[in-house]
Amino acid sequence: MPNNTTSTSRGRRAPKGVMGRLIRTVFSFYPVLLPVTLVCILINAIVSSMPSVFMQNVIAVVEDTFASGDWASASGRIFSLLAVLITLYVISLIAGILYTQLMAIITQGTLAKLREKMFDHMQDLPIRYFDTHNHGDIMSFYTNDIDTLRQVISQSLPQMLISGVTLLSIFCIMIYYSIWLALVVVCGVVVMTIVARYVSSHSSRYFLRQQVTIAKTEGFMEEMMNGQKVIKVFCHEQETKEEFDKVNDELFDNAQKAHRYANVLMPLLGNIGNVMYVVVALVGGSMLLNGASNFSLSGMAFSISIVVPFLNMTKQFAGSIGQVSNQVNMVVMGLAGAHRIFELLDEEPETDEGYVTLVNAREQADGTLMECPERTNVWAWKHPHHDGTITYTRLQGDVRFYDVDFAYVPDKVVLHNISLYAKPGQKVAFVGSTGAGKTTITNLINRFYDIADGKIRYDGININKIKKADLRHSLGIVLQDTNLFTGTVMENIRYGNLDASDAECIAAAKLAGADDFISRLPEGYNTMLTGNGANLSQGQRQLLAIARAAVADPPVMILDEATSSIDTHTEAIVQRGMDALMLGRTTFVIAHRLSTVQNADAIMVLDHGRIIERGTHEDLIKLKGTYYQLYTGALELD
Repeated sequence: MPNNTTSTSRGRRAPKGVMGRLIRTVFSFYPVLLPVTLVCILINAIVSSMPSVFMQNVIAVVEDTFASGDWASASGRIFSLLAVLITLYVISLIAGILYTQLMAIITQGTLAKLREKMFDHMQDLPIRYFDTHNHGDIMSFYTNDIDTLRQVISQSLPQMLISGVTLLSIFCIMIYYSIWLALVVVCGVVVMTIVARYVSSHSSRYFLRQQVTIAKTEGFMEEMMNGQKVIKVFCHEQETKEEFDKVNDELFDNAQKAHRYANVLMPLLGNIGNVMYVVVALVGGSMLLNGASNFSLSGMAFSISIVVPFLNMTKQFAGSIGQVSNQVNMVVMGLAGAHRIFELLDEEPETDEGYVTLVNAREQADGTLMECPERTNVWAWKHPHHDGTITYTRLQGDVRFYDVDFAYVPDKVVLHNISLYAKPGQKVAFVGSTGAGKTTITNLINRFYDIADGKIRYDGININKIKKADLRHSLGIVLQDTNLFTGTVMENIRYGNLDASDAECIAAAKLAGADDFISRLPEGYNTMLTGNGANLSQGQRQLLAIARAAVADPPVMILDEATSSIDTHTEAIVQRGMDALMLGRTTFVIAHRLSTVQNADAIMVLDHGRIIERGTHEDLIKLKGTYYQLYTGALELD
């Protein structure tokens, strides 16, 4: 099976449309709060550009007073202007406090909802996705990528909006007062824009690379943490350090280059703004000294009351451009994270065209089955037909393959013309070397993967017609690698059937042979398990997995080398439980030890995706083929 590590967002810049989609996503979560927040931001931004207007009016009043000498009326006019300005500042303060509080709610709420959406969507993804993506890279969606969105939503976008509105407001005021001086500022803005674009294009490239290499580093760390015992057993510490250094150096190189360009941007823009300030002062002073006529929308004469506020507006204008440019890199990095998140959300979910469902049933006097709401321990397949009729077929566990072909990757077939049957209650074993296709066959039964050709029938029904959840509900699986979750022993056993009582869980543990060691745990069935059951032995963890399958009480069991990691003594205990578990159930066993399948009703010997021998243990021994050589030791399974 392919297991390629893939990473998204390898391009040099985030694809177009990500920003729009991000804004639409936030709006869908907060259709009322977001517009209110935007209004508060607009008020805050517009008011921040007003001081220059009041400064011009105050200076104009002073100029008029010098001419008229009426200082009594002038002071009243000045105080009136100051009162209006103070009122606007109070409104701006309230709007600023309100928008920061609302942004905190919107930001954290959006991140929480996105994490929820991602996790919910991941539950609907096919197994293929997890087989072909590095788990550390997937974890990076919930940590690093989400964190970049936090910065964008809470800081960068509001700051860019404030700066943008401020720029527009100030530019309109500039044109209103003096188009000549406004043109000087525009020339400076053109230079600042060229510099900002050049620097940002380089930093953006490396910020995107940084985002990808962070995920790569997290994936490497996750892999090394899981394999720590193997690393120490084979004394591979030094090689691991060297491999980590390569990954870490790549991250350092991208991050260092990204921040090197980003850090030089503000000083450059700041100095260009200072030069622009000096040029505006020189041009304005020259126009005053030479008595130049003003060209403006206001029609006002050129005077000191225009030049002084204009200098203040120039400084504010340059600062706003610097603020916008400073946030561009954070926005680019955030959009890279958003792109990765949206790629995950856009992954095609597992399709399910099935319409046959599993229901509780009761047998009628005439022998037919009828659906009933209460649990009866009798299950039936509810099969609606095109003519409107519904038929019920008892769940028995009859599984049959007809000429099945399968490929994980197109044009690379791994199963060829597989035909087999398992009648209710039969035990079918698969034997063969690693990669022969044993596990693949069981993956097709529960539809983790769909076949390329042929047909699989379950109780006479094509499994493509059965809803996947109902199909899997009828199957019990014990894998070679046991996964235990954080919780008590009882909760881990109950995972197989959430409706099971404590008594049913204990009975399942006894059936599996796990009750003896559980009783010796510090708190028995209430003992807390963490770290995938790290405080238990491999054999004990396997026994719990078997108990979990037993409490589900399915008619079909799939045992994927369930005893391969268990010592001989524990295997004897497990085998007794397994025999009890398999009694009356259709069972598919992937055999690692041939001694565990000698009593199978049929043994399938696979080689390179083909069934080359089939029969009972005695039949295959008499045949003296591949199975005979495996059994006598002439060939090795691995």
